[in-house]
Amino acid sequence: MTVIAYQGEPGSNSATAAADLYHDGTGLPLRTFEQAMEAVAQRNADVAVIPVDNSAAGRVADVHHLLPESGLSIVAEYFLPIRFALMAPPGATAEQLAFVRSHVHALGQCRKFLREGGWRTLVSDDTAGSAREVAALGDPRHGALAPPAAAALYGLDVLADGVEDEHDNTTRFIVLAQRAVHPEVTAGPVVTSLFFTVRNIPSALYKALGGFSSNAVNITKIESYQMGAGLQASRFYIEIEGHAEEPRVALALEELAFFSTEVRNLGVYPAHPHRLSSRAV
Repeated sequence: MTVIAYQGEPGSNSATAAADLYHDGTGLPLRTFEQAMEAVAQRNADVAVIPVDNSAAGRVADVHHLLPESGLSIVAEYFLPIRFALMAPPGATAEQLAFVRSHVHALGQCRKFLREGGWRTLVSDDTAGSAREVAALGDPRHGALAPPAAAALYGLDVLADGVEDEHDNTTRFIVLAQRAVHPEVTAGPVVTSLFFTVRNIPSALYKALGGFSSNAVNITKIESYQMGAGLQASRFYIEIEGHAEEPRVALALEELAFFSTEVRNLGVYPAHPHRLSSRAV
């Protein structure tokens, strides 16, 4: 049976993503992203299901800093529609609430609703954890923003459902494993994820990325990370459409390596259908 590590508690969006991906698996809830990755590295879990970005709140910054040092490979991606509900102890009403707690990303994804309610917000480690905390308090002044499943799990009343600001709110998750599992070059649409550090020379980034343009390789994501203090060269994370072993992609990567001091292939994996449907719109 597959053991799936994830950050958060039962009832969280990460738990839902893990269950969707591995119907017969066993979830291993952990407090931090780093612990979830370490569980795989130490063979206490087979895979880790980790959120990397959200359509409303942007990237999950901690994950991108942890990925290159984890030693793990991306073997799949999954897009989960995100729904939040306002929940409180049984019998409580929205008018009684003074405080609403949740994970910082969830609070950010429900700004309009929270502003209209006029409640004071409190940050919890996890969305489902905020529901558990509210259930333990049993105070009608305290509510939580969490996935609807958390209300049933912790015996709370749902006061309002679908309170996220954007109703197409979606979080992208990646699946991390110890060993890379690359699909065949001819298997269909794939994504390749890379980290690289450019050489500290003028126009290094422009030159490093030039090979993707000249070889018609589409870059779907690029993000930068400053390494340490001072004016050191930046580290970049990119995602490209195509298999690293395709001739045109291999040529682009060769040019990238020439203008970089480090290039790491973090994974080659099938493109999720949501990515393809979004591109078609």
